[in-house]
Amino acid sequence: MNLDRLVAGLDIGSAKTTAIIAEVVGDLPKHPTVNILGVGQAKTTGLRRGVVADIEETMRCITKAMADAEQMAGARVESVFCGIAGEHVQAVTSTGIASVTGAEITRNDVDRANAVARAQPIAQDRELIHAIPQEYTVDKNLGIRDPIGMIGTRLETEMYLVTIGSSPAMNLRKSVERAGYKVQELVLEPLAAALSVLTDDEKELGVALVEVGAGTTDLAIFHEGKIRHLGTIGYGGNNVSADIVHGLGVTQTDAERLKEAYGCAYEPMVPHGDTIRLPSTVAQGDRQIPKELLAHIIHQRTSEIYELAVRDIEDAGYLKKLAAGVVITGGVAAMPGMAELANEVFGIGARIGLPGEFLGGLADSVQAPRFATAVGLVQYGAGRVAQGQLNLKGKRLSMSGANASLDGLAGRVKTWLQDFF
Repeated sequence: MNLDRLVAGLDIGSAKTTAIIAEVVGDLPKHPTVNILGVGQAKTTGLRRGVVADIEETMRCITKAMADAEQMAGARVESVFCGIAGEHVQAVTSTGIASVTGAEITRNDVDRANAVARAQPIAQDRELIHAIPQEYTVDKNLGIRDPIGMIGTRLETEMYLVTIGSSPAMNLRKSVERAGYKVQELVLEPLAAALSVLTDDEKELGVALVEVGAGTTDLAIFHEGKIRHLGTIGYGGNNVSADIVHGLGVTQTDAERLKEAYGCAYEPMVPHGDTIRLPSTVAQGDRQIPKELLAHIIHQRTSEIYELAVRDIEDAGYLKKLAAGVVITGGVAAMPGMAELANEVFGIGARIGLPGEFLGGLADSVQAPRFATAVGLVQYGAGRVAQGQLNLKGKRLSMSGANASLDGLAGRVKTWLQDFF
């Protein structure tokens, strides 16, 4: 085991906190192979709708998940690539222009155009975490992906800037640091999940990643190989559970158990006549319900979540540009019927996103949609290692201040994200 090539991904979800430790064994910058060494999970109790609401509780969940992953891996890590999401995420498109200084366009010309695009004023309560070049224009030639070596006098870049709320980011970092770890970098969760479950062909043809979590549902649209839209819907698996609580008269804990043991998101898939015995109090007596009733409750709420996603995609102008369909991931995606219902609501092909490519070691232990983000965080970190941008042995990029993402190397790597997204 090479300690210099260990990376850790930390996905702090509203229901579960997942930690993965892996060793980078490949050197391809875009798709380096990683060996999964350790996986840890803990129930999350300190988050509300993707945002830290209790630092001490969140710290305890991180400590538990990381300790389990480290024990399985047989190694200790000092820093993590940490996911972040929520309704505070915002994205805008920015343009940068630079004059070409020589006979042909060089890396320096591209860096200058990118720097202009990134130099947008950001509110004091917000923080830039990703600056992703979309495409370039050389003179009047549009849609160029890599302008280096081309002849021209005017270079223009179109860049996708992703910002997050400074307060949620600082509380997340504080929780991780209280647990004894450093935040190597914050990474937007749907972008991390896209790394682990989407293929290059899907991103080229047009695909929507719908990550159904416990507190929120995150959305990412890719078209012509680039990220085009991000969205967050304030409903998730917890809302499905709440409907089961009200509809069947059971506790929250029992609703979760029923959903996991008998849940189906697509009502037509449930055989007619099947029954479920409900947990009951003495006063309630023995209770049984048709399995179709549970499926009906889940179907209705999940369909509503999907319809909100359809509306978001339609508003962004991409509903008819998703030739590769929809990929569903997140913890709720493991429920039977999720893809079938998505296929009906979206009106296009849908599949469940499982991490799998470029994984070795204990890869079988992460073959579930709930691991998509954590695996993507590890793969994101592996890309940094393969590019030689990080020394992971006790060192990290400085990311602790509100404007730290623009300082030194930490700022420069933001313009290299076209290698990932």
